[in-house]
Amino acid sequence: MHKTRLLYSLILSLFVAFPLLASDRLTVVVVVDGMNDEDLRLMRPYWPQGGLRTLSEEAYQTTISYPHPVYGGDETTATLMTGTTPSEHGVCMNRYFDRATRQVQELLLDPNESGIATPKAYSARNILGATIGDQLRMRYGHSAGIYAVGINATTTVTLAGHAANACCWLGAPSDYEPLRWVSTSYYPEGLPSEADEMNISGRFDQVNAHIWTPRMDITMYNRPTEEEKKRSFSFRQGDDLRHTPAANTLVTELALAIQKRRHLGEDNTPDLLLLQMTVVSPHAKADRILTAEQEDMYLCLNQDLGYLIEQLDHRIGKANFRVLVVGRPVLGIDNECIEAANLPVSTFNADRAAALTSTYLMALYGHERWIDGGFGQAIFLNRTLIEQKHLSLPTIQRQVADFMLEFEGVSLAMPASDVYLSRYATSFEKRFTGDVVFFLRRGTILTHTSKDGEVPIDGVIEAKPESPLFFWSGSRISFPEGNIDATQIADMLNE
Repeated sequence: MHKTRLLYSLILSLFVAFPLLASDRLTVVVVVDGMNDEDLRLMRPYWPQGGLRTLSEEAYQTTISYPHPVYGGDETTATLMTGTTPSEHGVCMNRYFDRATRQVQELLLDPNESGIATPKAYSARNILGATIGDQLRMRYGHSAGIYAVGINATTTVTLAGHAANACCWLGAPSDYEPLRWVSTSYYPEGLPSEADEMNISGRFDQVNAHIWTPRMDITMYNRPTEEEKKRSFSFRQGDDLRHTPAANTLVTELALAIQKRRHLGEDNTPDLLLLQMTVVSPHAKADRILTAEQEDMYLCLNQDLGYLIEQLDHRIGKANFRVLVVGRPVLGIDNECIEAANLPVSTFNADRAAALTSTYLMALYGHERWIDGGFGQAIFLNRTLIEQKHLSLPTIQRQVADFMLEFEGVSLAMPASDVYLSRYATSFEKRFTGDVVFFLRRGTILTHTSKDGEVPIDGVIEAKPESPLFFWSGSRISFPEGNIDATQIADMLNE
């Protein structure tokens, strides 16, 4: 009797810890670059039908907020997928300063892997948290199908996490390589056969030959520019279609091809499709509609999402899949809007700041290389030299922080150790944090000096931005009321 009760308790605990999702055999997560609430409200009258119309009428809708500053990179995607903040998942920015080489490196670039149909190889090794795909793999083993399809490498790899079957994205066209689906050897299935078939089928040639023009008369758009009013707009997809409606169409086509051949959502083991789409047009300057070109991106996205939902309904039935669509901030508020509110806009050159800080330390401690470099919102000290000179690192950190406060545009500066005791703690992960961290006033653009002059680099685009979220499901699911934190999404999908 005791053994029977023990066995029953064990089985019950397993069902509590690992809930089955038989009524939701396929979960589709769509992260849309640049999509925001204001634009959705503006464009809603233009959707008599389509995916966004279906979602606006039938889906659970809310606004999510990120509990950390956003740089326009994959820190947002990692937060959504892991349910944790950058201090835990490790994706603070898309790039980081490597102390060993004193060079800026791509966070997910992995020299231990090989690119497939591309010279660059990426992996999820530097993502510390377990993503929703990783959780699914731990629950159901290799019987679960997990596939990620996207537009650029780092976002798609972040969506895929560590345990996806395969992951592929649109490789950047160049003089030497055509636009095509590419992947990395990090995932066991490499480049899915469906992607390879599309590469050789001539589909990309068809897309490249197409010229993107408005779906409606230019006078019917809400916010055409003066130039668009005069000449409308056109964009040859072959120039780089990753910021055109064709990118979303290709993602949709490949996702549906993978679902069909791999029979995703057709048995009682949950499967996962993770997709990156975009409403960021070629000339977009902000995550808000300022041109007819951007409005047209929403119209086309509505059509692609509608086709995706319609095909899944036809193939596996509404009761067997669910779709989560969420916006991702990538550009933030444009400087013209800030200036229109009579707020100052200025630049802060990270290289110049590091050089001036180095000169300051030379005046205090002698003519040596005291600074290894500056990147993002951090100064990296030459710790080896400081140790050799038997100097106090905390003292120098405090001196540099006080010096940084004198710079125009800097609102706050502190030693790295103080960050972890501040309200900014969730935004930093110790592997990539500099020795002194500083924060800029709103409207101050972070730049660095290159051969092309002073160019923007990764900088805060929003302190705590919000994004729209739709959660459509054929089965009954309870949802929290009101706006929710971005870290709650992973738990919602794991219920």
